[in-house]
Amino acid sequence: MALEVKLPELGDGIAAGDVLEVLVTEGTSVTKDQGLVEFETDKATVTVPSPGAGRIAKILVSKGQSVPVGSVIAILEPAGVAAAAAPAPAKPSPAPAAPAPVAAAPAPVAPPPVAAAPVAPVTPKPAPPPVAAPVAPAPAKPMTPPPAAPQVQVAAEAGVDSGAIAAGPAVRRFAREVGVDLSQVSGSGDGGRITREDILAVVRRASQTVRSSAPVGNPTSPAGTGSTGSAASASGNTQSDDYGPIRVEKMAKIRKTIANQMHKSWSTVPRVTNFDDADVTELEAFRQSSKDDYAARGIKLTTMPFLIKAVATALRHHPLLNATVDMENDQIIYKEYINVGIAVDTDRGLVVPTLKGADRMSIPDIAKALGDMSVRVRNGDFGVNDLRGGSFTISNLGAIGGTYSTPIVNIPEVAILLVGRSRKLPVVMDDDSIVARLMMPLSLSYDHRLVDGGAAARFLNDIIGYLEAPSRLLLAI
Repeated sequence: MALEVKLPELGDGIAAGDVLEVLVTEGTSVTKDQGLVEFETDKATVTVPSPGAGRIAKILVSKGQSVPVGSVIAILEPAGVAAAAAPAPAKPSPAPAAPAPVAAAPAPVAPPPVAAAPVAPVTPKPAPPPVAAPVAPAPAKPMTPPPAAPQVQVAAEAGVDSGAIAAGPAVRRFAREVGVDLSQVSGSGDGGRITREDILAVVRRASQTVRSSAPVGNPTSPAGTGSTGSAASASGNTQSDDYGPIRVEKMAKIRKTIANQMHKSWSTVPRVTNFDDADVTELEAFRQSSKDDYAARGIKLTTMPFLIKAVATALRHHPLLNATVDMENDQIIYKEYINVGIAVDTDRGLVVPTLKGADRMSIPDIAKALGDMSVRVRNGDFGVNDLRGGSFTISNLGAIGGTYSTPIVNIPEVAILLVGRSRKLPVVMDDDSIVARLMMPLSLSYDHRLVDGGAAARFLNDIIGYLEAPSRLLLAI
């Protein structure tokens, strides 16, 4: 019996998902848990797997379509059903095929009109007996083409979407976002597997081609036809305004979600930002002396695990910054858990996965979890639940560059800490000597409806205190 494959629950408050890519075609065989359709939600992509082995009888969604949760997206014929149906066309040898056509007796009478046989049996009912006869002498010929035809079609379509192309989900997603057709890319990885670098090479070549041909092609091609085949034209609608060529792209769902959240935060949260510096000279010396031990265990020790631990520990002593304000019900909701969201810059936009129970984790645990999280997020290998449940957010601008900023609060949280790039500055010490010290810039934005300046300053001072005395951080309770 055929199975209906439905779009499962995608997370709290998510009622629908947009089809990013259909990974299979009708008529193809699939294995259990093989990806069928890839959906995009607010900040994550979700692949719906096959509930079992079998054959895809029908695909009911298409790329770009918005599909409500619970809707049927495909019809699957289980392996048993498909196997029962498959032997019939496979076994038609000499004699067993004869019973299929009812008129087996007149077979010798009409061998010549074999060519007309395949067309007539479909429609006529009374007249077909003489015409149906030709099917008996050559059952293998009419029966063989139908299976072959879908296979040819699948192969043709597989050039872009199917598993025939050796590329991982993250690479496929990246190719879609930059507008590169994977069937036109030569893989340099193991066994011809396509890598991210292969796609970037295609984009670079396309950009060079567009630059060199733009002055000639654009005036004569109002819709951008002069740049056909480039990554730029593939990923958007190339047009021209009064001043020159432009490219129009549909806003991705994740970017739309970020835009809506930022607008909501900006228009509802009266935000104030405190700026300060932490002297991390001793912390850096401590990190440098320990990083080789971590590297031997496959863990990259950066400054972030120390910062996360400092923030999580400080939040235990300043619960107001780990709370949520509910203006509709005149309530303050204090979170008894400490889940720190880490803003990660990806090709798809800003994603904030959550490190749950950060206050109960050791520095090594945080360093390992942070490394795993970064890899999964950049590869797109994360679920909606990985992005939910945060109570405070840290944004690391220093990994890219920059010092201070005014981060926007990630509502419904009430505060966010942005860390800039550490740099050496002259510092006046207690004995009035001036010494070069490594200073980490910190920017704390908070919701002034709930958090006053004094509470924010005390919280930030605690964080600075932990960072400036690593031993105190390791012994903190």
